[in-house]
Amino acid sequence: MEFKEQMHEYSLWRAKLIQGIEMYHQWRIRYDVNDPHSNSTILNVLSCLQQDRITLAFVAEFSRGKSELINALFFAEIGFGLLPSSPGRTTMPPTELFHDVEGGDHIRLLEIESRLEDISMAEFKNTPERWKQIDLDFNSPAQMQEAFKALVATKMVDRELADKLGLWNEREAAEQGIINPEKVEVPCWRHAIISLPHPLLKEGLTILDTPGLSALGAEPELTLSMLPSAQAVVFVIAADTGVTKSDMDMWRNHVCHARGGSKRGLAVVMNKIDSMWDDLSGDTGYQASIQSQVKTSATTLKIEEGAIFPVSAKQALLAKVKQDKVLLERSRISLLETYLAEDIVKQRRNILMEIVTRDIGFLVNESLSLTESSLANGISQLEEFKKIDFQNQDMTGKLMAETRDRQNLYMSNIENFQASRIVFIVQAKMLIDSFSKERIDAIIKNTKHGMSKSLTTYGMKQSIRKLFDDLRDLLQDSVDITNETRRLVKAIHKKFYDEYGFKEIEPQLFSIKQYQFELEQVFAEGETFRVSAKTTMTEQSAVINRLYSTLIARARNILRQAHADAGAWSNDVLTPLMHQIKDHKKKIENRLQMLKKMNESKGTVAENIAALEAEIEPLKRQRSELMMMIKGMQINDS
Repeated sequence: MEFKEQMHEYSLWRAKLIQGIEMYHQWRIRYDVNDPHSNSTILNVLSCLQQDRITLAFVAEFSRGKSELINALFFAEIGFGLLPSSPGRTTMPPTELFHDVEGGDHIRLLEIESRLEDISMAEFKNTPERWKQIDLDFNSPAQMQEAFKALVATKMVDRELADKLGLWNEREAAEQGIINPEKVEVPCWRHAIISLPHPLLKEGLTILDTPGLSALGAEPELTLSMLPSAQAVVFVIAADTGVTKSDMDMWRNHVCHARGGSKRGLAVVMNKIDSMWDDLSGDTGYQASIQSQVKTSATTLKIEEGAIFPVSAKQALLAKVKQDKVLLERSRISLLETYLAEDIVKQRRNILMEIVTRDIGFLVNESLSLTESSLANGISQLEEFKKIDFQNQDMTGKLMAETRDRQNLYMSNIENFQASRIVFIVQAKMLIDSFSKERIDAIIKNTKHGMSKSLTTYGMKQSIRKLFDDLRDLLQDSVDITNETRRLVKAIHKKFYDEYGFKEIEPQLFSIKQYQFELEQVFAEGETFRVSAKTTMTEQSAVINRLYSTLIARARNILRQAHADAGAWSNDVLTPLMHQIKDHKKKIENRLQMLKKMNESKGTVAENIAALEAEIEPLKRQRSELMMMIKGMQINDS
């Protein structure tokens, strides 16, 4: 199946899943089984699905044909190369392409001088006035081509400024015969965001086109944030050169670290195989040459040969524009398209399904359990009432007295639950406060103060190490509080199971292991990134400052997430017990009401039984609706 078809199917599947969850949400409201925390969880999942995008990141050194590959894969039907792809250095800034439903069609450009500011790219994206906007007319190829030229705009600046921007490399310049220039050519723009109404982009595809090695070295946020969050990274090398030294540097220090050492969602494209087309050696010799280059590249990159895709992006684009099937087959791009469709899109679908199952699967299964319990209780009660002689006042009086005793027991349940809840709230607050913004900001502020006084790379390295040691200590303090909170939650659940016969539910327990792991990963990535940074970076380099700033921002986000997750967990973890207590109350009240109605009724026993049977029908309908929704949402854990 082609990538476009798979993306379309994925989009339809996601829309159907959203519809199923929305119906489930309405079901909970309709049958009065909703609560604020569950409501918030469902709305968060819906928001996640509605904003979901499949991000494909393309990484390569200059002149590997990366932009041409993107054009061939996704934009051939436009009839021209959407992204600039002339020989030499093109598409200078990192470029994101997606569909902005509300913002219209445009290119937004962030000036290169913004690198001097201690502001993350995420913050810049929330400040639209900092970007230059060029509106696009998708129906006018001429206007589009003219607008896209802005991506490769350059300007001359003083060498000192270029050095501060991380865009001056004295060694590289010397190799090109440039010695001590007053002015240096730099790109005008630091980052580009492009919104287009292209069908693939409208269905949730985002394309990240990254620049060459020197720009990656100057933009740590790309390696530490954008590439790790992509569903797939496509690394492009050239067939005529094989894996060069700069390719290897980029692969080892940026691509592999961005994937956390995992090869999942990582593909290598060996572009420009048309440079090996040689009629003299024939097709057999040509195929052997390609296979030999694939084998060598796989050995160098330490990756399986099957993860390397030899293609000719140039010929694939030409073939698609001219609708030349023979040339398209010879370009070999179909294997790459199949990989993106079958592996990456399906992988994203599975991940989304895992998120939905993890976040609301518990709620859905609980709903089904309570609904089936209510229906079974109603049927059991009906069978019991069929055997009762309601003309016997003593018997009905005795049944009503027994039911009122159960109601009194319920009230003691409530009192016990509220007492346990108060103890839990105090303990949970200690857990949440252990990740408080104030504690984290105090640690970061102290470290930044020490960093600002440091005049050497070694001093800055020690400062960043101290920061992470302090953050590790903060998390370690939370471990003991977490363990105590978990013990309390288990004890509360067990009490209600043992003493009141409630259904045993395994509580979802909070864990900080994931945050510890992510924090250690950030620290390891940052250390590797710093050590591998280009040789021109001095002790006072803006690049190192931005590198540390990026690390600090990520560490803060990890701990902010821990704080938010601890709060959400403390709100939700006792909710299943609350639902059982509420359901228990409902069953007792219904039983009392039915006994009273049967006792006071002037009708025959058969008429009363028929009335009871009619009251079971809504419970059957409630269960039937829920089963249909579960099937639609494909949550099969139940």
